[in-house]
Amino acid sequence: MAYTLLSKVGDLLKDPRAVQVIERYVPGITKNPLIMLAKGKTLQSLLDMPQAKSAGLTNEMVTKVLAEINEKK
Repeated sequence: MAYTLLSKVGDLLKDPRAVQVIERYVPGITKNPLIMLAKGKTLQSLLDMPQAKSAGLTNEMVTKVLAEINEKK
């Protein structure tokens, strides 16, 4: 199953290949304790948060990361 913006953060964190790709784009994010608060959220809901925008997370960036993760599946 391909990951989309409607995928939950927790599902991505369970996939070692997804974690590897995410870490290349945002080093340390998967080890950050705050990411655990987002496990039940979809990627789209994270992008809608002002904190995501201030951290540099954009729809384009997440779409690029998802494409790379899905390519490796």
